[in-house]
Amino acid sequence: MEKNNLKNPLIGLAVILGLSLIVATFVVANAFYKVKALSNVISVTGSAEKVVTSDTAKWSSSFSRIVGTSGLKDGSAQLANDLQLVKTYFADKGITDKEMTVNPVSVTSNCQSSSDIIWDKDGQKCSRVIGYTLSQSILIESADVEKVTKLAQEASNVLIGKGLVFNSQNIEYYFNKLADVRVEMVSEATKNAQLRAKQIAESTGAAIGNLQAASLGVFQVAAPNSTDVSDYGVYDTASIQKKVSATVRASFVLK
Repeated sequence: MEKNNLKNPLIGLAVILGLSLIVATFVVANAFYKVKALSNVISVTGSAEKVVTSDTAKWSSSFSRIVGTSGLKDGSAQLANDLQLVKTYFADKGITDKEMTVNPVSVTSNCQSSSDIIWDKDGQKCSRVIGYTLSQSILIESADVEKVTKLAQEASNVLIGKGLVFNSQNIEYYFNKLADVRVEMVSEATKNAQLRAKQIAESTGAAIGNLQAASLGVFQVAAPNSTDVSDYGVYDTASIQKKVSATVRASFVLK
């Protein structure tokens, strides 16, 4: 009877140890499988490029008058005449009222320097106000890129020749249909990533399986021959033709 009582606990212990060994083997095997699965993944970066033509041009210009301390009224009238002359010239070149934004007149104090410093109405250091500069700017924004470009190239010579103190800014070119080409370019970049992964895998005698993960990089809008890139994206506004590029980071299972 005592021998039977002794056997039962030993049998139970053996069963528990056996089950524990099976569970431990399964855990180790499962962990090994996961590590092996992780090692059978290839990650590549695919890219796509597209050359586009700007569909919007923005150009700013300004004109000014300098007057004495008592000449604000006359200067304002002169500036109003200048504005009419500029608007007429722009209209003759095909610029519509809808494409033109006339900003308010700004007035800046002109100061004479000396050791006795005071503050003028604009909060600038000034010993004595000797006059004012009145200026006004016009912004032109149009889908007719060629029209705005030609106007900006010719306006300064013409208007300065008419006696205006005219200042021209650089033209800015934009492509406003980036969202329309985004899906197409992401698809092309993903296909490029898949092709690269396939070539790398085949060189080692393997093949690629399903796409495991993918992440989209920033879009770069640069001049056609530019190599500029940025983690935050590049947006060139100086060129009519632009090179749009997209990148996709993709991971594929190897089999």
